Formats: sequence, structure tokens, C-alpha cells
Amino acid sequence: MNRKVNPALIFGLLIISFMIPVFADQSVPIQKRTALELYLTSKDAYAKWKADPDNINIIDVRTHGEYIFVGHAPMASHIPFMFLKNKLDPVTLRPVMPFNEKFVEDVKKKFKKTDTLFVMCRSGGRSAASINKLAKAGYKNVYNIIDGFEGDSKNGKRTVNGWKNSGAPWTYKLDRNLAYQP
Repeated sequence: MNRKVNPALIFGLLIISFMIPVFADQSVPIQKRTALELYLTSKDAYAKWKADPDNINIIDVRTHGEYIFVGHAPMASHIPFMFLKNKLDPVTLRPVMPFNEKFVEDVKKKFKKTDTLFVMCRSGGRSAASINKLAKAGYKNVYNIIDGFEGDSKNGKRTVNGWKNSGAPWTYKLDRNLAYQP
């Protein structure tokens, strides 16, 4: 049998196939998206880590102050993506936070490119940026914990989600093997 293929049908299927990835990403805010497109909530990240702690590593990329004074996941390796300077930008009145130029190098000291890494920051933005750097360096199994340690804000308070609000364990106690030591 020789059947003719309807060009309009093929065109329609092609359009739909290109649109599926666009629709799939819509649940993750743009500032929390990564090149690897691997995402977890804090609750899911903790459950997966708890089920396989020998093969899943958690990295906290927040500043020293956040990790020490706001608290952290007790199993999270601290490797800051940015450092907090003791000054404000005169125009924006926001803290000056230069990038950790040795971030990828610091990660490579602890983790192989084939390791499974779950990365968190305060609420998912800096972790996304750090994951993109790791992806460029060849890391493939790096997930963004999209609600971060403190979660998203509602009425000016970070109470919506996040590691700290999800029932996952957290602490202020520092572990010499996990705390960042430049």
C-alpha cells in the first residue's frame, strides 16, 4: 500500500514535539532552572538521600554566614558559590557578593563528575547558577533543590517550603569534614 503523508499533520506533530520541553519546565521558576534540568524539592531530596546516603551527596552553596548562623543540613558539604563582603553596593544597597573563583575546583576536590549531587542554597537561585558551572565542567548528575534551605517567601517570611520547613533535619553544629575550609 502506498499512502500519502499529510504535510500538515507532520508539521503539527513537529510543533508539538518542540513545545513539550517548554511546557515541562514551566513548573520551575526561570531563575531556578538549570542546563541539566534535574530538580527536586527539599522533601524529595531528603527522602532520596535517606534511602541511599552512600551514593547521594548534598552540597550547600550558601555563604559562610548563612551556613553557620541560619543553619544547614547535617549531611551537607559546604562549598560556597559566593562570598559575602563586608560592604554594600552604593547604588543597589545590596550586599557585595563576589563569586568563589575556585568553586568548581573546590567541588572537584570532594566529588567525582559521576557522583550524584543535590545542591541547595537559600531558595534555589544560586544553586541553579552553581549547577550550570558544574555542568560546563562535565558534571551530569547534579540536581537543584529548588526550594533551598529556607524556602520561598510569603508575606516577607520564608515559610512556604524549603529544607528547614519540610521536616528534614537541620543543625547549627559544624562538622569539620563538611564545613568549608579554604
